[in-house]
Amino acid sequence: MRPPRLAALELRRFGRGRLPRAALVALLVLPLLYGALYLWSFWDPYGHLDRIPVALVDDDQGATAGGRRITAGDDLTEGLLESEVFDWHRVSADEARRGVEDGTYYLSLTVPADFSRRIASSAGDSPETGALRVRTNDANNYIVGQISKTVFNEVRTAASTKASRSFLDRIFVSFSDIHGRTVKAAKGADRLSGGIGKAEKGSKDLADGLADAKKGSGKLSKGLKKLDTGAGDLEDGSRQVADGTRTLADRVNTVHGKVGPFLKDNEKTIGDSARLVADSAKAIRHNLDTLVKSAPGAAKGAHAASTVLDDVYTRRCARPAVLPDPACPDLKKAEEAAADVAGIADDVNTLIADNDGDLKKLDTNLAGLQKQAQALADRAPHLSEDVDDAVKRINKLNEGAGKVAAGAKKLHTGLGTAKSGAAGLDKGVGTLRTGAEDLNGGIYKLADGSGRLAGGLHDGAERIPDYDKKGRDRRTGVMADPVRLAAQDLHHAPNYGTGFAPYFIPLSLWVGAMVAYMLIPPMNRRALAVGASSWRIALAGWLPVAAVGVLQTAALMAVLHWAIGLEMTRAGGTIAFLFLVAACFAAIVQWLNARFGPAGRILVLALLMLQLTSAGGTYPVQTSPGFFNALHPFLPMSYVVDALRRLITGGGLAPVWTACAVLAGFTAAALALTAVAARRRQVWTLDRLHPELSL
Repeated sequence: MRPPRLAALELRRFGRGRLPRAALVALLVLPLLYGALYLWSFWDPYGHLDRIPVALVDDDQGATAGGRRITAGDDLTEGLLESEVFDWHRVSADEARRGVEDGTYYLSLTVPADFSRRIASSAGDSPETGALRVRTNDANNYIVGQISKTVFNEVRTAASTKASRSFLDRIFVSFSDIHGRTVKAAKGADRLSGGIGKAEKGSKDLADGLADAKKGSGKLSKGLKKLDTGAGDLEDGSRQVADGTRTLADRVNTVHGKVGPFLKDNEKTIGDSARLVADSAKAIRHNLDTLVKSAPGAAKGAHAASTVLDDVYTRRCARPAVLPDPACPDLKKAEEAAADVAGIADDVNTLIADNDGDLKKLDTNLAGLQKQAQALADRAPHLSEDVDDAVKRINKLNEGAGKVAAGAKKLHTGLGTAKSGAAGLDKGVGTLRTGAEDLNGGIYKLADGSGRLAGGLHDGAERIPDYDKKGRDRRTGVMADPVRLAAQDLHHAPNYGTGFAPYFIPLSLWVGAMVAYMLIPPMNRRALAVGASSWRIALAGWLPVAAVGVLQTAALMAVLHWAIGLEMTRAGGTIAFLFLVAACFAAIVQWLNARFGPAGRILVLALLMLQLTSAGGTYPVQTSPGFFNALHPFLPMSYVVDALRRLITGGGLAPVWTACAVLAGFTAAALALTAVAARRRQVWTLDRLHPELSL
């Protein structure tokens, strides 16, 4: 009987009764427990991190830098709460600590109180690094702790980039400020250069002026010497004048003390007398022309006037009095004059005839007498005041002369000092002249230097960048995050499950073959009984399990694709390759069971463990110990994993063809070894009759 018919008969046994049919269904579904359930359980764990409870503690107190309020902790906290990285719970520090300890939270992130202050310190003299504190507890879950490190590194990078952008933005703003101020400084340097040029000209004029001043100071010194000599003479003369005025004042004050009261008491009498004399002189002048004609009558009048004056004198002066009348001398003279006039009047006739020319002179003298007498009469009421005024003036003259003398003395002293000062001035002006010449030379150099300074500042202003807001944003973005990862995933696995499918699918098929040979004998009993050839026996035992493997593969991939969502770049190639994998695994498991009997089941399980640890299905095999690296090239699952990665996610097919060749080789070798085991099985021995171990 041919092997396919034998295989069909073997499978037909599972249709007899409920239990065999249930066993066949279980056999077909069993790989789903390994493949589909495993992949489904962590199909996209990174897409559901928002379900992981994490404590968030924000103790940041904020800071102030450059006149701006910085709340980096609050900004970071708000960003995290809005994100979907974890299920954030904003709690206190004590709640976070207790929650991580008892498992309420898988981990905690703490923003310290000085977070903003440390970030703001980057603009100061002592920059510090802001630290975020993460607390994990591997007793809760080790993988979450590892995931958190990756997530929080991204959080740290984002926070650092944001802080750097703020700091760099202030730097670029400072560049703009420096540019503007440098422009102002350049303009100021231009004005300075112009001012220094004027100063250079002024210093030259100053030097020339000081040369002239030196000549003038020499003349001044000589002139002051002469003035000092003249001031000495002035001091002596003014002192003599002061002495004279003092003597005059003393005498006037003495006379005034005596005459003053008399004049005050007799002002009216003196006035009347003076007015009488004036009137008389006026009358004489008026009648002088008729004097000649009226000489006799005039003589009589003169005698009469003499008599009147004599009576007046007798009445006022001949009588005893307490005080003598000061006018008495004048009255006496008037009386005597009148007597003389009377005596003379007699001779007038004679004289007139003989002295006609002298009468004109007499008239002139009488005019003068009239004027003076009238003046005396007019001033008589004020004689006392005039005398007092004259005395005051003399006293003021005396006082002024004293001050003049004192001033002349001070002038002499001051001119002596000025003479010494002028000599020093002359010497100092000479020194100033030398200094001014040196100043002129220095300012000339300064003018040249200020010109170069202005030019340098203009050049510097052109080189200092002046960025607008758009330019600042672009540059701060680049400098805050200067290196970006331009990641290019040639063949992207959309989720965690897709990435691990090449590992768990062959695991499921191996387990499916292992369980199948628990229900189906590795070597067909009917073929053994009829003495069929070893190859027929091997194929008859392999084909039923290979067929079951095909069904298992179809069921597993249908569930993974339509129920869970596995997308395959090469779906047809993946299915065909998995049929080959199922056939190969069936052949290997068959041989182990056929050759080693019950112990073969343990070897099948042990070989599965060796393949899982050396296939590189999770971490690259290079990260494993050397023992697993040595096993990696000699086990079929290593090639299966590499090939499925290319078939599911894409890539070159070279590993696929290599895996097909390896699997075909393993399949042929396993079937050959099973045939050898079948030949041995046809010979009965004591070990077969009494096995040491029966399972």
